[in-house]
Amino acid sequence: MTNNKGRTRNALATSLIMAGLTFAIPATAGTIIGSKHDFSTSAWAGGEICIVCHTPHNATTLTDAPLWNHEVTAATFTTYASPTFDGNATIGQPDGSSVLCLSCHDGTVAVDSFGGNPPPIGVLVVPPANLGTDLSNDHPISFTYDAALAAADPGLFDPTTTSVTIGTGAKTKTGPISDIMLLSGKLQCASCHDVHNGFTDGPKLLRISNAGSALCMACHDK
Repeated sequence: MTNNKGRTRNALATSLIMAGLTFAIPATAGTIIGSKHDFSTSAWAGGEICIVCHTPHNATTLTDAPLWNHEVTAATFTTYASPTFDGNATIGQPDGSSVLCLSCHDGTVAVDSFGGNPPPIGVLVVPPANLGTDLSNDHPISFTYDAALAAADPGLFDPTTTSVTIGTGAKTKTGPISDIMLLSGKLQCASCHDVHNGFTDGPKLLRISNAGSALCMACHDK
């Protein structure tokens, strides 16, 4: 049985860790170092950055992630639904790389739950980064975004012919939406957010700054 002092110590430890996650050293685009995904200053990360998600040995074999090292969520999600969602797109359960993102951001798996780590302290992502398992009020993910969908919905640009630029400064990349922002033809979490902070412009690891709703209007023809 855990006494009150024990509970207080555990709560304090978790609070301090979450404080460390919240106040990461500011980073510039082009490096994960100092970004919100740099957990190297947390005791449970052992001073490393990559190990929380990747490992060179004894990795979990996944199609959408090289040398994966983190526990994967097994949650069933409530997905987005709207009568305005046109075309042939089907919104099913999150798949691909979005499942890996949700393996921290759905709040069912601890951030420190990765291979080779001692039993996790149970550090959970806090709101608003903790999306939970109800995604019905979040932008849909894991659906096919192609020319057929754009033809069915005049409010969308054709991703095969519309050019976008992600990143900022000396770290940018330009090309069709389908090449630059989609993963295997689908819109995923990583379409808008760059997990490694490689090509970003603004907070929340956004690939395109949303000043003036620029990120939204990269795909939405408004």
